[in-house]
Amino acid sequence: MERETQKTIVIAGAGFAGLRLAMELKNTDYKVLIIDQHNYHQFQPLMYQVATARLEPTSISFPLRKIFQEYKNTTVRIAEITQVNPDTKTLSTSIGNFSYDYLVLSFGTRTNYFGNEGLQKYAYPMKSVPEALQLRNHILQTFEDSIKADPKALEAMLNFVVVGGGPTGVELAGALAEMKKNVLPKDYPDMDFSDLKVYLLEGLPNTLNNMSDASKKKSQEYLEDLGVIVETNTMVESYDGETVQLKGGRELKSKNVIWAAGVTGKRLNGIPEEALVRGNRIKVNRLHELINTPDIYAIGDIAYMETGDFPKGHPQLASVAISQAVHLAENFKLKLKGKPLKFYEYKDKGSMATIGKRKAVVDLPQFSFQGRFAWFFWMLVHIMLILNLKNKLVIFINWVMSYFTNDSTLRVILKLPKGEEKVKEV
Repeated sequence: MERETQKTIVIAGAGFAGLRLAMELKNTDYKVLIIDQHNYHQFQPLMYQVATARLEPTSISFPLRKIFQEYKNTTVRIAEITQVNPDTKTLSTSIGNFSYDYLVLSFGTRTNYFGNEGLQKYAYPMKSVPEALQLRNHILQTFEDSIKADPKALEAMLNFVVVGGGPTGVELAGALAEMKKNVLPKDYPDMDFSDLKVYLLEGLPNTLNNMSDASKKKSQEYLEDLGVIVETNTMVESYDGETVQLKGGRELKSKNVIWAAGVTGKRLNGIPEEALVRGNRIKVNRLHELINTPDIYAIGDIAYMETGDFPKGHPQLASVAISQAVHLAENFKLKLKGKPLKFYEYKDKGSMATIGKRKAVVDLPQFSFQGRFAWFFWMLVHIMLILNLKNKLVIFINWVMSYFTNDSTLRVILKLPKGEEKVKEV
């Protein structure tokens, strides 16, 4: 095919879905343009380990230009996406407009505060590397401040409240409990952290509500064994930076509220209102196409597709995003050959979560298992998903050292020049 006639695919977002789609289209007869607000791909499943000083952010961050150095048909631009213009087939960004033949929306989701301004202002999210670093700074600085704090202020300082009992909340609460047990007595031998409490609040009846009954039960058991105070059927009504107001009138004093209770899509100008469903996800057909919007597709967490097996849409998991990207890439290749396109069907690969050392739960399509083997299985799967060999080795070495020492060497407070301000959510 002559270069002049190459079709241009613009991929808006370099998460699991967008990144994999671009990789699958390597050196095809398409021009591929990736646009993302960051110059790196971030591995979100291990974000909590950055926040708890177990991994450095560079271990889970992969520069986009480095990834695509050998891709002759792929270009990267760093910009904020502001609007889709279906009539002119252009995408508006903070650095100008880009024309497309096919547009793929894969910009993922952002933290959902459900309209609660107090939570949005004072609670700590953990959806990006900058947010994870900010949380790490806050956690470590809290321990330092507690040394000289007024006894009346200690309760709020030493209460850590994680809101949301999904995988992120469960894993973070477990990591904080292990930090209390294994790290703080060694770092602060002159301090008594016995009053430090880790709460996990979940509005539904169980932790890990989308997993099997065995995994729900075992995850809560593991957390409680670590000393986490698990409260299910518990809703947060408001937070003012000092006090968590729970539904029913009860209060918790805390300066450390971490919000892991939900996500929502970013509303993008130009996307028809009828294409948006709950959580601002974008409704697509079995070919990943937006309804009544030619040549625009959506994949990954932002996409909502109803199928026989998933009448309420697919779960927002990395495995789904990668699967959709591979399928859409196959269809793009079929377009080049003039062959019929294939409908998408997701084969459930299962889900998993780790709660602490030698504690994890795994649900596979045919069976589930928990405990030590599940923990090793969780580590193996995540190591395999890491993009390059160097990062695989760095993460593996960190995990091995942590396994034998119950410690890490990464507890460094890196403040912003103007002090510790809340990261602007993008």
